[in-house]
Amino acid sequence: MRLRVEFTTEPFDLDEAPAHAVVAREVIQSASLDAVDVGPFGNTAEGGADAVLSAVGVLLRESLEAGATRVSLQVNVIGEDEGVGDIGGGRGAAGDGAILQGGGK
Repeated sequence: MRLRVEFTTEPFDLDEAPAHAVVAREVIQSASLDAVDVGPFGNTAEGGADAVLSAVGVLLRESLEAGATRVSLQVNVIGEDEGVGDIGGGRGAAGDGAILQGGGK
């Protein structure tokens, strides 16, 4: 399964990119994703389900730790990859719950 994630982090700063926005972009650009597009008011990336869901978990944790007060995101199914199994062993995104919920330090 292929997914597309679109996201923004807040608060906005029109003069320069805040630390949380820079961190979010670095996470997405360094993940094993394709079709990455970063911009001043929104970012998108596409890839296999496992790669996108993993990157989203890291994105949430690291951008919040870097000062984001809000992360808005949308994940869409955009197609199928041949040979890719079910996400999280057939449990959907819930299989990644520990990653998405974080664990605190």
